[in-house]
Amino acid sequence: MRFSRTSTALGLLAVAALALTGCGGGASTGGSGQAAGDPNKIITAYSNEPQHPLMPANTNEVYGGRVVELLFEGLTSYDASGKTVNELADSIDTTDGQNYTIKVKKGTKFTNGEEVTAKSFVDAWNFAALSTNAQASSSFFESIEGYDAVSATKKETGADGKSNDVPAPTAQTMSGLVLKDDYTISVKLSQPEADWPQRLGYSAFMPLPAEALKDPKAFGENPIGNGPYKMAAKGAWQHDSQIALVKNADYQGERTAKNGGVTFKFYTDPAPAYTDIQANNLDVTDVLPTNALKTYTTDFPDHNLNKAYAGNATLNIPNYLPEFQGEAGKLRRQAISMAINRDEITKVVFSGTRIPAKDFTSPSIDGYNDNVPGSDVLKFDAAKAKDLWAKANAMSPWPAGKVLQLAYNTDGGNKEWIDAVANNLKNNLGIQAEGQPFAKFAEILNLRKAKTLPGFTRAGWQADYPSLFNFLGPVLQTGASANYEGYSNPAFDKLLQEGLASKTTADANQKFTQAQEILFQDLPNLPLWYQARQVVWSQNVSNVDSGWNGDLLYYNITAK
Repeated sequence: MRFSRTSTALGLLAVAALALTGCGGGASTGGSGQAAGDPNKIITAYSNEPQHPLMPANTNEVYGGRVVELLFEGLTSYDASGKTVNELADSIDTTDGQNYTIKVKKGTKFTNGEEVTAKSFVDAWNFAALSTNAQASSSFFESIEGYDAVSATKKETGADGKSNDVPAPTAQTMSGLVLKDDYTISVKLSQPEADWPQRLGYSAFMPLPAEALKDPKAFGENPIGNGPYKMAAKGAWQHDSQIALVKNADYQGERTAKNGGVTFKFYTDPAPAYTDIQANNLDVTDVLPTNALKTYTTDFPDHNLNKAYAGNATLNIPNYLPEFQGEAGKLRRQAISMAINRDEITKVVFSGTRIPAKDFTSPSIDGYNDNVPGSDVLKFDAAKAKDLWAKANAMSPWPAGKVLQLAYNTDGGNKEWIDAVANNLKNNLGIQAEGQPFAKFAEILNLRKAKTLPGFTRAGWQADYPSLFNFLGPVLQTGASANYEGYSNPAFDKLLQEGLASKTTADANQKFTQAQEILFQDLPNLPLWYQARQVVWSQNVSNVDSGWNGDLLYYNITAK
């Protein structure tokens, strides 16, 4: 999908704004005065097939992420408000923001009995960063000195005649990551970054037992972690059906499970899951069919939640599409953005449970700015959009008969808004546009990674840690882990690095805001709206809530 830069004021403003449009804190049964429920009963929850085997640093999508974060515990975690909480870290110290000493708690174990030590982290991080291991979140380690050597690539011509980057590391481990003793890690960054420890609760930084590195593929099918849950048994992952987790009785961290386990049931459409909740055949879902957004509070009067979180929705434009390159492409990007009526879609399709975007981040993150220069391109203006489209056609005509496809996953409740966007483009630009449905989000991710999507794709970002950089760097920095569309702008990258090197949060946020000015000129993706989490649950469970980044607090759900 993941310490402590969450702004309480901004978070409250975001929630208040959503409340004005029908969103905010929802009802939640099972408060502190209620019975604890059955601590051994398994709960069932909505999900879908993860994209990859469950290696922490190779899991950067929501359905795999929700499993990994229950199986593993890192140096830190984040409480419900986004504040950093030490977990396996006794201390994380620095005197200059560049050199860090991390002390790991003694006596904790993986579920196979192996002790979690400093080596469990050092080996896992080096494995994640090494380009030959092709881990999706490898770029999260780019701040550590020596990352360039282990992540190096070279150009080779493939059988198809295309030039491709292939792994070519000049070192196997990062020089800035040193195992000092069994419980001490020394980290040297390539430049001072005062907020670097904020990232350490994200799943990419989780420790691994020794056997994970011996056979990563097999381990990913049946991972052994150290978190509040463990895999139910060998074969607990039934592909395209479910993943079954049970409580880890030896876990002693901050997220002690109040139920006996979580079985994630896989759906390719949220509508059947909604029906299963109504029939008490599924316990909780955090993905609602769009037509239920008008009725879920009455369908589940005491069993619903509606809560703003640090997440956004975007329409992403692959950099390789010829019609969207050069000056004509830039005008087309602007035209499409201004042709989308975000206000109408959020009110009509989402029943006011979303807020139109004004930037590339989220209102609940410290440093959010709703008036970044250039952001006017997000305002609906059909006449200007049509004029911009005509200017682009005068430079380079739109191909006759071409249909602009908008890829979306049917498991995420996206069809209705995709259809609305397509209609906006038809009515305001006079072009043919239509949705391109996929049953699984993982299918879209694989095509995005292979750079073979024929058109735009729905996307979005759920914060890994509470920082403006997390909405910008991993998604849009050159070569970043989630930069599937291949955007690259050296001026943007430079501002990100200057922001990371800033001595204060305010200075860093100023640089990140300047970086967004470049994004509004280039429009590598189109910000659509800020997200809120709608959740419903059955009569069988209580104490349902979500955290600062929208993740359900599965460990806190109690079964009746």
